[in-house]
Amino acid sequence: MAKILVLDDVFDAGVMIKKILQRKGHDVETFTEEEDALAHVKDHPVDLAILDIKLKKMSGVEVLEEMKKISPEVKAIMLTGFPTIETVRQALSLGADEYCVKPIDKDELEDKVAQVLGD
Repeated sequence: MAKILVLDDVFDAGVMIKKILQRKGHDVETFTEEEDALAHVKDHPVDLAILDIKLKKMSGVEVLEEMKKISPEVKAIMLTGFPTIETVRQALSLGADEYCVKPIDKDELEDKVAQVLGD
């Protein structure tokens, strides 16, 4: 299955997403720090990045922009508790494939991951 990176500044949110996606057979790594997630992408191939838009130091959109420089083929799903047309448009323009609104709905997350990965 897919190699998935999850970046959320809330540790428990990342763990919940990891559990949901591991049950589907995916290999999932979770991060709470932007630098750690970017360093991981430099050293390991990632099929899909699931990024929270609101992070500690950078926005998820900025992290996506940096990830695309390292690994242009990485697919991305953005997470947001505060969806605005502007953040969604910005994320999609930088190459995000989809977005999910928090709190995460298990079925929606599974469906969007399958859709983005082409499963």
